Amino acid sequence: MIMNIEKIKEYLPQRYPFLLVDRVVDVDLENNSIDCYKNVSGNEDFFNGHFPDHPIMPGVLIIEAMAQAAGILGFRMSDKKKEDNTVYYFAGADKVRFKQPVVPGDRLDLRADYITQKRDIWKFSCKALVNGKVVSSAEIICAKKEL
Repeated sequence: MIMNIEKIKEYLPQRYPFLLVDRVVDVDLENNSIDCYKNVSGNEDFFNGHFPDHPIMPGVLIIEAMAQAAGILGFRMSDKKKEDNTVYYFAGADKVRFKQPVVPGDRLDLRADYITQKRDIWKFSCKALVNGKVVSSAEIICAKKEL
């Protein structure tokens, strides 16, 4: 299922400049996985200070983008939307690795695969790729909360 930015906003509470998923290209509920992407523009505010002469996307924002992809997958797996008074809070990250910088003009492909759930704590295996090469990976932990 392809989701444009308006459809993504039905699931995620984040908004500009912190909405870091531009498009969902596939949600596979049979295998509990999602593929999305973020177009990294040279106009991103964070490049003004990170770093002015050598712009690199901050690693914490790459982790956040992976967490947002995982959050959309969690919403889809539980058949909920943010309007259902449900939110997925970022609760942690394990096995975080950065292999290559992400720079203006890159398309950051995001992949999240469901690993496990215990009560309302969900764990996802996530990857961020540029041109088919893994630039970052992590196990993302989310806490599902009914508001």
